[in-house]
Amino acid sequence: MNAYEAARLIDISAVRTHHGLKDIQEVVDIAKKYKFINVHALPSWTKTVAELLKDEPDIYVGGPAGFPGGGHCTEIKVMEAKRLLEDGAQEIDVVMNVGKLKSGEYDYVENELKEVLSVIPSNILTKVIIEINCLTDEEMLKACELVIASGADFVKTGTGWVPAPLDLERIRKIKDFTRGKIKLKVAGGIRTKEDFLAMVDMGVERFGIGTKSALEIVQSFE
Repeated sequence: MNAYEAARLIDISAVRTHHGLKDIQEVVDIAKKYKFINVHALPSWTKTVAELLKDEPDIYVGGPAGFPGGGHCTEIKVMEAKRLLEDGAQEIDVVMNVGKLKSGEYDYVENELKEVLSVIPSNILTKVIIEINCLTDEEMLKACELVIASGADFVKTGTGWVPAPLDLERIRKIKDFTRGKIKLKVAGGIRTKEDFLAMVDMGVERFGIGTKSALEIVQSFE
């Protein structure tokens, strides 16, 4: 694997509360230099990211719905998804209502995901964030089952807002459960080239990595 191939597996972002225009411009510039596959920002900045990347067809504009907590009402998530599309998002990450999942309200969770995804065209990649750092192994696999049923393109492990050490065995459990059914994006806690390559070997298709660590990992392949 070379630096370009590594970068094509990694989404980078500026999605913290304090991130403003300077931060977004910096992340976009890094994405352009190394050809990271996707740049995410909070919804009010999606149009800005789309404008900054208008001449970069191979770098996609990402945006979140229901971020970061997932407890928004369904109609708010639907509204957010529609607005993200209007503003130029090419990939949308939807946060599952984890509280409803943990309460056993599986029909609610599945129906909500289907309703949100129904307004997103099939050419737009969709990822559902299940926030595994809040879940038991049993809940984690149930969440994956519901995401598969929703028709999304990816299960995504977390928002990065619930910190915990990366657990490769839990990632392996998810990949074994979802293999051949849906793609997997791992986000949160990825710091080293060794962990990155271990998950590539597992078959993980996409990564969300903090910009500093993403740069270090990609540069290590140069």
